[in-house]
Amino acid sequence: MDLLTLARFQFGMTTVFHFFFVPMTIGLAFAVAILETMYVVKKEQIYKDMAKFWGNIFLLGFAVGVVTGIIQEFQFGMNWSEYSRFMGDIFGAPLAVEALLAFFMESTFIGLWIFGWDKFNEKLHLSFIWLVSLGTTLSALWILAANSFMQNPVAYQINETTGRAELTSFVGLLKNHQLWMEFPHVIFGAVLTGGFVIAGCSAWKLLRKEDTKFFKKSMKFGLILGLIGSVLTIGAGHRQMIAVAEDHPMKFAAMEGIYEDTTGTSAPWNIVAGVDTKNKETKWEIQVPGLLTLLGGQPTYQGMNSVNEDLHKEYDAKFGEDMDYYLPVKTLFWNFRFMAGFGSLMALMAIVGLFLMRKGTLEKLKWLQWLFVAGISFPFIANSTGWIITEMGRAPWTVYGLFTIADSVSPSVTKGSLIFSNILYFGLFLFLGFVMVLYAKRTMKKGPYYVSPSEARKESIDPFSKEAF
Repeated sequence: MDLLTLARFQFGMTTVFHFFFVPMTIGLAFAVAILETMYVVKKEQIYKDMAKFWGNIFLLGFAVGVVTGIIQEFQFGMNWSEYSRFMGDIFGAPLAVEALLAFFMESTFIGLWIFGWDKFNEKLHLSFIWLVSLGTTLSALWILAANSFMQNPVAYQINETTGRAELTSFVGLLKNHQLWMEFPHVIFGAVLTGGFVIAGCSAWKLLRKEDTKFFKKSMKFGLILGLIGSVLTIGAGHRQMIAVAEDHPMKFAAMEGIYEDTTGTSAPWNIVAGVDTKNKETKWEIQVPGLLTLLGGQPTYQGMNSVNEDLHKEYDAKFGEDMDYYLPVKTLFWNFRFMAGFGSLMALMAIVGLFLMRKGTLEKLKWLQWLFVAGISFPFIANSTGWIITEMGRAPWTVYGLFTIADSVSPSVTKGSLIFSNILYFGLFLFLGFVMVLYAKRTMKKGPYYVSPSEARKESIDPFSKEAF
């Protein structure tokens, strides 16, 4: 591997691993806030127990997410200093707000929520978890404000003296239409993730026939949350894809496996296709006639070959004639189908699961319960493939039309240091993932009504005995 490939691999590895936990923590924080609200409103103890138990799973994900997020931010200075130099004025503003406002809000009120169950009244304590949920959502907003600029640069000017992009309007940055396509998609996907984590973990406990009343209620709650999240995610994703077709026609064509312009009054949708990247053509495809037009609203779409010609006309004077604008087509094509396929599957699973729970027959179908256990991984697959599409579909730029990936890497970084840090980070991520899974499994095994030995001993002591004094 060359130096640039190693740097890209490291950032991609860090981003994907970090993004395992971002939607999970956003979704679980929201779920826990709803559960505690139900406890405060209904005064039923089981909702308080559910809020505490699933809050423990949320805290594990939050801890790992913080560590991986810090590693990711350090890489901007270590491996991508030229990108940081070019984008610092714009990228720094939303990231600073995220760190100083949203992250500190999350951290402060998480502490109050954890240790404040018996120290604050119910409504005040409830406000803490809602502020945590708001903080996680705002963190996503500010990060995506920076990312959306990379997809669609707005409210900036290029300083001819320094060669840096400078922000002209912070409000203009927040008005970026790309932000308001990405943000709902991510947040609704997080709600879906939280719901399926709860439903899948509950299914595992129901298979073991442990705390069945608690986990039946949890599974129903998780499926309702998952169904709402899946429907909203599909809607937001569809809206975003329409915007991608307008803003990034090369990415859209690659996602659909289209090399030549579509013809006629409507465009078909390729279910699967054989893509020949060497000869720049689609060898074969299985299509649904007219579906792409029905979904996207346009009668025809540009193929990658004509988009490539347009991009050369627009950017050759700035980046040179040797710039390659073709994307990794197979990666985008199949990742899009995995994302859409798992998203649709989860919506179907939620509908079937809720229907069978209503009939009281879900417990008899062990294979379906195991499918829900496996379904814990489905939102993580969908989220990761979606993020891969978002980032790899921007090549060859880090900032679309302004700054290339090749120009972004640090000039002082060496191949040896990248190999070492790649091995180090990969090992660290494996360890963090192992610890996360281990402690989550332990929490699940203990269940919602676990009493530690020390607490049991305290409760068994006679207050008037010698041991009490």
